[in-house]
Amino acid sequence: MELTTVIETRAGVRSGKPCFIGTRIAVYDVLDYLAAGMTPSEIAGDFPELSEQHVLAAIEFAALRERRLATPA
Repeated sequence: MELTTVIETRAGVRSGKPCFIGTRIAVYDVLDYLAAGMTPSEIAGDFPELSEQHVLAAIEFAALRERRLATPA
């Protein structure tokens, strides 16, 4: 999935944290819910603006970020 089609960072929205386009739902919020044991379908059910694909995009976003942090400069 092309993350730029579902995730954006906007100044003044959630302190510039990456959010899902058209929402104020931060990627990190979704990751926290996953870490707490919620399933992608439960998250999508609680947030009608999101689909399970959004949740998978959050996981991909975190994996890419981790990969960048782990790569020596």
